[in-house]
Amino acid sequence: IQYHEENEPMYRHAGIDIFLTTSRHGQGLGTEAVRVLAHHLFKERDHHRLTIDPAADNAAAIRAYEKAGFRRVGIMCKYERRGPDGAWHDGLLMDVLKEEFR
Repeated sequence: IQYHEENEPMYRHAGIDIFLTTSRHGQGLGTEAVRVLAHHLFKERDHHRLTIDPAADNAAAIRAYEKAGFRRVGIMCKYERRGPDGAWHDGLLMDVLKEEFR
């Protein structure tokens, strides 16, 4: 798990990225890791908004992020290249505001 920060005062926020090996899926580890990092970014780094951007077809990740309090914002068309053919795939932008974080 990692994060990046936008520190420009007019746009200040943080984004989260996580990878969890397949053998650890379905155990709640991703949701818990995202919650812990979100708590740190809100409380210690004083961000008001966090984003995360799973592949639009990654239903398991989307469910995990929703459990951590993130909501769907919109589809980012042809957002990333994946797979052996290098085809473009859509991403889902999700965010959570500090006052909504549970």
